[in-house]
Amino acid sequence: MKNETSVKYFYILPFSGETRSKPFITAFFFLIYVVGVLINSSIITVICLEVQLHKPMYLFICNLSIVDILFTSVTVPKLLHMLLSGNQIVSFSQCYTQLFFFFLVGAAEDILLFVMAFDRYVAICNPLHYHEILSHLNCTLITVAIWVVGIFNSLSFLTLVLYMSSCHSNIIHQFYCDPKSLTQITCTTSNMFIIVNGVEIVMLVFIPLMCTFISYGKIFSAIFKMKSKESRKKAFSTCSSHVTIITIYYGTSLVGYLIPPNSEGLDTVFDIVYTTIVPMTNPIIYSLQNSNVQSTLLRVLRAMCFIKN
Repeated sequence: MKNETSVKYFYILPFSGETRSKPFITAFFFLIYVVGVLINSSIITVICLEVQLHKPMYLFICNLSIVDILFTSVTVPKLLHMLLSGNQIVSFSQCYTQLFFFFLVGAAEDILLFVMAFDRYVAICNPLHYHEILSHLNCTLITVAIWVVGIFNSLSFLTLVLYMSSCHSNIIHQFYCDPKSLTQITCTTSNMFIIVNGVEIVMLVFIPLMCTFISYGKIFSAIFKMKSKESRKKAFSTCSSHVTIITIYYGTSLVGYLIPPNSEGLDTVFDIVYTTIVPMTNPIIYSLQNSNVQSTLLRVLRAMCFIKN
């Protein structure tokens, strides 16, 4: 970054003036991080070990758990280090590394949520061609494409951020190197950055979200046409958790970016929900409500207890 004041680092102020509450805040984030990593790791392990779960839907659930682990790992460990050590200085390289992985997992989750909606659309609206459309090869290509697009998105943004000038301040009123906070302390924002940001919003947020809405429009239309009440109930149960995740994920992220720049406290609250709470609750809402995952997880736990005994 071209810095007109020769600043070599950023100063993170996550919870200014909350010195007495630091032990509680530290314990809260540590608990959220450990619980989130343990639950998501359990889901990944169960899906990998159980052959019956080697299906497209569970492959995408596994990828969602990986994304959720990365989402919290990008921000929380560094925050815990700052809270425990009292050292709130973050070097440019540390900040840019955090930005790179933040953009990566953000783009991956946006696309992945749409792919999971498409999976439900094919399963309910076109079940006879499900295994043909979502074959092992196609699912592998989709998974690789998700991460490639995420990496390309990160590199594009990071390249542009490196050429922005930071001259107003080196203080970030957030608990991580937030892109929104970084743009507020820069004195020059290139036209290319605005264009790329606009393209990203359209390609990775608006289009996947619209396609998700269209998919669920067709899904609900197909469900209401089902004659069997049991079939309708089963179809709704496979979609309800995914709809809940999409609502929470896009709802918190949208509100967080619409908050005025001077509302630092409110901005931090929504960022905490978006980057830590949501990744922890995703496997609880989606995976653990799935009877197949539940039964397999219980079977693995019983086997582990039997081995110990």
